[in-house]
Amino acid sequence: MSFIKEFKEFAVRGNVIDMAVGVVIGSAFGKIVSSLVGDVIMPVIGVITGGVNFTDFKIVLKQAHGETAAVTLNYGSFIQTTIDFIIIAFCIFVAIKAINKLKREKPKAEEAPKEPSEDIKLLREIRDELKNR
Repeated sequence: MSFIKEFKEFAVRGNVIDMAVGVVIGSAFGKIVSSLVGDVIMPVIGVITGGVNFTDFKIVLKQAHGETAAVTLNYGSFIQTTIDFIIIAFCIFVAIKAINKLKREKPKAEEAPKEPSEDIKLLREIRDELKNR
């Protein structure tokens, strides 16, 4: 089997295409949620906290000297990324919960018990007859 033929079979397999679509949609969804966090939620949090911008929080480990930049521990960026993650995880949770709710089948009405077969009826009659003796 040639390399190109093997690759073609691999590339058009359903799972690979589904995964590629998932990656593209996931990337777009991530951009939407990042915009939601950065453009809608964080400004509100900034107003509530008195205009604090989390990305500005840092600890200077070594001061800048001449052309050498300062060495900083940017824990504010970590806080911002953590908030982004929590919001993205929540949005994905809500989306998956909605999809699962749509997928769930409606519970079927309980079926009436089927009438036993002739063999079962006959065996029951024999059992009852033996008990009566």
